[in-house]
Amino acid sequence: MENIVKAAIAEFIGTFALVFFGAGALIATQGLDPLAVALAFGLTLAVMIVAMAHLSGGVFNPAVQAGLWVTGRMTGIRSVVYIGAQLLGATAAALLLRYFAPAQAYDAVSGGVPVVLEGLPVGKAVLIEAAATFFLVWVIFATAIDEGAAAPKVAGFAIGLTLTVGILATGRLTGAALNPAVWFGPALASGTWATWWVWVVGPVAGGIIAAVAYWAVYLRGREPVTP
Repeated sequence: MENIVKAAIAEFIGTFALVFFGAGALIATQGLDPLAVALAFGLTLAVMIVAMAHLSGGVFNPAVQAGLWVTGRMTGIRSVVYIGAQLLGATAAALLLRYFAPAQAYDAVSGGVPVVLEGLPVGKAVLIEAAATFFLVWVIFATAIDEGAAAPKVAGFAIGLTLTVGILATGRLTGAALNPAVWFGPALASGTWATWWVWVVGPVAGGIIAAVAYWAVYLRGREPVTP
C-alpha cells in the first residue's frame, strides 16, 4: 500500500508539472507561439519521466495508462489509482494557473483548454488525436516498456520529443492534448466542456491500439512488468 501511495504522489506531481508548464506557456503566449508551447510540454514530459520513472514508471497520461492495463503491463487497481492521481494533478495545476494568471491572458485561451480548428469535423479531430497518440504510445512502449530497448536511459527524451513533434504537427487542428488529463484539468478549471470526447476518445483509442499492436508484435509471451 505504501508503495502505491508513493507512486501515486509521483504521478500527481508529474502530471501537475505537465499541465502547469504546458498550459502555462499557452496562457503566457496566448496561443501565438506554438513552438514555445510544444517545447514546454515536450521538455516537461521528458524531465518528469527521467525524474519519476523509478518511482511510478512516469506515466502521467490516462491514455498511456489504458494501454498499459489492456496489455497486462500494469494491474487494474494500480491503473485506477494512477488515473485518479493524474486527473487530480492536472486539475490542481489548472486551478493554480487560473488563480494567478492575468484574466485577459487566461480567458484568451480558456485556461489552456485544447480547441478544435473551426470548420474541422469532430470525427476528423478524434482521428487526429488518436493517430498522434498512437505514435506517442508506440515510442513509450519501444523505449520505456520493452526490456530489449537499446537505450532505455534516454527514453524520457525520446518520448518528450515525440510529444513536441505531435503538438507542432497537430496543435493547430485539435490543440494536440494527446492526453485526457491535459484536457481535463484546464476544462474543469475554466468550465469549458465543448467537444470533450475529442480529447478522451481520441487519445484513449490511439493509446490502446498502439499498446496492443506493439505487445502483439514484439512483447507477446513476456512476463508483465509493473513499475
